[in-house]
Amino acid sequence: MTTRTNPGILRTSGYFLVNLVTGIFWFVLLVTLGAVSLGTAVIWVGLPLGVLTMVLARGAATAERAWVRTALGVEVARPYRPLPDGFVARAKALAKDPATWRDFAYWVVMLPLGAIEFALTVALWSAVAATVALPFYLHRLPATWEVEFAPGVVYSIDSFAKALPVTLVGLVLGFLAYRLLTAVGRGHGAFARALLGPSRTSLLSAEAERLSASRARGVEAAEVERRRIERDLHDGAQQRLVAVAMGLGRARGKLETDPDGARELIAEAHADAKLAISELRDLARGIYPSVLGDRGLDAALSSLAARCPIPVEVRVDVEPRPPTAVESTAYFTVAEALTNAAKHSGATQVLVDVSRTDGSVVVEVIDNGRGGAEVRPGGGLAGLADRAATIDGVVVVLSPAGGPTVIRTELPCEW
Repeated sequence: MTTRTNPGILRTSGYFLVNLVTGIFWFVLLVTLGAVSLGTAVIWVGLPLGVLTMVLARGAATAERAWVRTALGVEVARPYRPLPDGFVARAKALAKDPATWRDFAYWVVMLPLGAIEFALTVALWSAVAATVALPFYLHRLPATWEVEFAPGVVYSIDSFAKALPVTLVGLVLGFLAYRLLTAVGRGHGAFARALLGPSRTSLLSAEAERLSASRARGVEAAEVERRRIERDLHDGAQQRLVAVAMGLGRARGKLETDPDGARELIAEAHADAKLAISELRDLARGIYPSVLGDRGLDAALSSLAARCPIPVEVRVDVEPRPPTAVESTAYFTVAEALTNAAKHSGATQVLVDVSRTDGSVVVEVIDNGRGGAEVRPGGGLAGLADRAATIDGVVVVLSPAGGPTVIRTELPCEW
């Protein structure tokens, strides 16, 4: 992702003035090394020299990305592929990576481009300074200036008052210089992103890999959830219902011979049936709580907070109501976070803050516990990350030793 901030005209102008020097330096160095390495490649000396040239081009591009970010306010992401181990393998990877040659091309183009930007900056600000300062110059060093607008139409400037209109022209020129150099800065930022940043193909490839990994995690999370439901049904409600059926069968056999014993068995079966109903209700709540569908996220999270042994403050502002998948993920994120806080954190207070932005729902769960929580494979927080990944959500856990612990989940409302 690339971002942009307002860099200010002073930093932009300073960049254009300094960039000519850096452009000349890297152009001369890289072109010279590149030519020498090509010329000596037949005697093998040029091969390590060529590798050095590519490494220098990358280093110069890395410094330029930082310089562009500072001076022009343009964030340019690193476009490089991972390098393997071993000198020969690294050299081949450098040569095959298109980003290396885009770095080299950037410094080749920077010589004429830097010269144009330098000349434009110096010419504009020199003209602005000269016209704005003209009245003060005439006041200190009296002289006569004549400006011919047309044949026979001459405007003589020989006093402070007569030079003031020129100052107004200089102020207008300063405004135009500001707008022009700002536009040139934006253009240079776009040029730097095009050559020094990742290409569209690499961005699409990275996005495809991310989506593929996200979907795989989602499928795995769904499979884990299915197995959990199957296990809970088998070990919980199913066993209760089997006990109810056996108890009722024994009671039916004793109805005529031992009515009192039959009533006791029926009472036990009734108790087991109520426990089975309670377990099925809890299981259904674990799949999708009815209060979430009926009354929305605010009521569902308030219900979770009421059942938590730690005092919980809930703040929910998600209007308009988000999609069902987002609500469900937000609910289970808070449920898991509260469970972890109650079991492991030693916290005495928890804050749940759920808010809606333009395109996403942000869930933050903050506790004042001892900290130290981390995402471990197979753990509850990893399960939350997998669940969020099914809708391209992101879970961030900040939990330094000593606390507090912050679990922040961003869930997009469109995917």
